[in-house]
Amino acid sequence: MINFAGLFLLKGGIDMHQSFMMAAIEEAKKGKGNTFTNPLVGAAIVKEGKLLSLGAHLQYGESHAEVNAIQNCDSPEELFNSTLYVTLEPCNHQGKQPPCTQAIIQSGISTVVIGQLDPNPLVAGKGKEFLQNHGIKVIVGVEEEKCRALNPFYNHFFERDRPYITLKQAITLDGKISLKEGSRYSITGTEAISRVRKERGEHQGILVGSETVLVDNPILLPDIVTNFPPVRIVLDRRGRILKNPKLNLFQTTTNPVWIFTENPKLKELFPHVTIFYTPKFSFTFFIETMRKRGVQSLYIEGGAKIHDAFLAENLWDEVISYIAPKLFGGNSPMSFHSERLVSKEQQLVFLEVEQLGKDIRVRGKRKQCSQD
Repeated sequence: MINFAGLFLLKGGIDMHQSFMMAAIEEAKKGKGNTFTNPLVGAAIVKEGKLLSLGAHLQYGESHAEVNAIQNCDSPEELFNSTLYVTLEPCNHQGKQPPCTQAIIQSGISTVVIGQLDPNPLVAGKGKEFLQNHGIKVIVGVEEEKCRALNPFYNHFFERDRPYITLKQAITLDGKISLKEGSRYSITGTEAISRVRKERGEHQGILVGSETVLVDNPILLPDIVTNFPPVRIVLDRRGRILKNPKLNLFQTTTNPVWIFTENPKLKELFPHVTIFYTPKFSFTFFIETMRKRGVQSLYIEGGAKIHDAFLAENLWDEVISYIAPKLFGGNSPMSFHSERLVSKEQQLVFLEVEQLGKDIRVRGKRKQCSQD
């Protein structure tokens, strides 16, 4: 066991709660990329102003943060009348691991400070209530926004009952996505491309249309290898791409490929490819499939008609635009383009503007309205 005695020796009050919760938040980040479909969670155990131990949920299916923090204490006696700080409400149900609430009660911990209540219906207040019913003091909401920031996709998925959807595009300064229709053209430089690969790895699904697959022949892989690689999703109503078995999507088997189609004749020719057939494609069917499969976030790379379709369906949460210092002009294909009539603007709140080599990355989040 690691002895943390003497660290974070602080005076009482809300500052102490905030400082120890921040320690738990930093600990939670150790599980990044390895806990899907579970959230990132960190925990800290404190007694008489001293940090006794830290714990994180490090791997899906393995011990939760609270249990790891308990096990990391030097001796069980230290836990009596101690305080547990945890970024997310402890679970009170049997999953791949036993309920964390039971471990907390059995340990002798007397106070639990929770950063955020869990939006997952399996937990959703039940852990807090169970602890209180067993005589444990529970404090909720310490550094809540920072705790929520650990799991934006997880929170969105359970609070809004659909994946968090990012629309990503690479464009010229005049809003063009290619030099001419049906041709492949690299818009941005290596720094922007590297960032895109990193962002792919932060999402659970990467989506493109069949035209993008046929023209660009992308691999759609992130820059890291994880135990939970993102699914590569293709909207292919006519079922065109399986006629080209040498496409990179089919030759790279590390990440699954899901194809949504209206073509009943498509067959799963590769072990890593799954066909989702529907006689008439609808976004209701698509989102319901994502929900049932537990896909908490989507990174949509286009093309223009795909982006505009999600925009029209109000199925988007942020836009990331990589803008290159180039001009194409003329009849070069535009971003977010279709034949639909537009009746209103879409409001964004700009979060980030960043230079990457010669390109600019602009990330904007949708402005939530009362009807959203």
